[in-house]
Amino acid sequence: MRILLVGAGGVGSAAVAIAARRSFFETMVVADHDPARAARAVAGHGDRFVAATVDASSADAVAALCREHRITHVLNAVDPRFVMPIFDGAFAAGADYLDMAMSLSRPHPSAPHAETGVKLGDEQFAAAPAWADAGRLALCGIGVEPGLSDVFARYAADELFAEIDEIGVRDGANLTVDGYDFAPSFSIWTTIEECLNPPVVWEAGRGWYTTAPFSEPEVFEFPAGIGPVECVNVEHEEVLLIPRWIEAKRVTFKYGLGDEFIEVLKTLHKLGLDAVTPVRVGGASVAPRDVVAACLPDPATLGDRMRGKTCAGTYVTGTGVDGRPRRVYLYHVVDNEWSMAEYGHQAVVWQTAVNPVVALELLATGAWSGSGVLGPEALPPLPFLDLLTAYGSPWGMEER
Repeated sequence: MRILLVGAGGVGSAAVAIAARRSFFETMVVADHDPARAARAVAGHGDRFVAATVDASSADAVAALCREHRITHVLNAVDPRFVMPIFDGAFAAGADYLDMAMSLSRPHPSAPHAETGVKLGDEQFAAAPAWADAGRLALCGIGVEPGLSDVFARYAADELFAEIDEIGVRDGANLTVDGYDFAPSFSIWTTIEECLNPPVVWEAGRGWYTTAPFSEPEVFEFPAGIGPVECVNVEHEEVLLIPRWIEAKRVTFKYGLGDEFIEVLKTLHKLGLDAVTPVRVGGASVAPRDVVAACLPDPATLGDRMRGKTCAGTYVTGTGVDGRPRRVYLYHVVDNEWSMAEYGHQAVVWQTAVNPVVALELLATGAWSGSGVLGPEALPPLPFLDLLTAYGSPWGMEER
């Protein structure tokens, strides 16, 4: 297996550190628009890792780099603006493809808080027949959320439930960052995108529909000492992936943002600072959202100042295999103190990065295989969960 990892930011650099301990691949080319960042990501990890420069907005550039290094698998670790050129470039070069976020949505033009427009992943799923005909695999949404949360949904459907009422992905943390009043632990560009777009819900008989941002608040009790966190509806890939392969009456995604974070996002929206269309400022042309990102600290650099734990998980309700009502939360917790001591990367980016590396190893061994455009829930969950535990990061399950 010869891997092209596009993006040497927080998640990409963490993926390098994780993969360096595994032997399933021959070469990993780590490419970024900033050659110095790519070089930093591979430094000290051995001669299997090669730094390169790439324009992720160019499918031709991605394809050329794949051909130059005889790449078999492309792992996309940049923000979702670049999904389609990297996706198309991998296909053009005859490589398989993995990502942690899918192609962007566009709200319904007249009823954004009731009906879907272009949904997350629609552009990729439109290309599914071509990928299947070519015998190539595009495994989409294989981070932690989406990713591990989808694997949990598949495991619950296969092993725990005879009938599912709701699959609800629930994400929460008690992380703090010393010295900052406001410092997101993940890409603010992506956070704005998923939090301010109309959230999507799926219901049997109705299909996909949207609600207002931050709707349907609920207090969810997270394990490992994190405790109760208010969670709200957010646009996320799981709701667009899970119903394609798993039968349930309802699928939702709710994120524990906190009142302060929500107010900041609302203010950015009111001021137009969430916009991605460039505006003129003097002699320069710049997107307001890029300005916001530039004014905040790089999440990859915050690990030494972060405290606490992050939890990703899937809450499933319905009828168990014994015919009785059942409620189960399947989850994965990462303690920032552990991830920094063990890998030198903060908890949120490490938790995201470990899952595509596990998936790549399963593809290398043949434990996972397929063709077309697939989500994680289309593949058997047990090999993934067993290997994740073998990586030293076990998952958990609570009866509720």
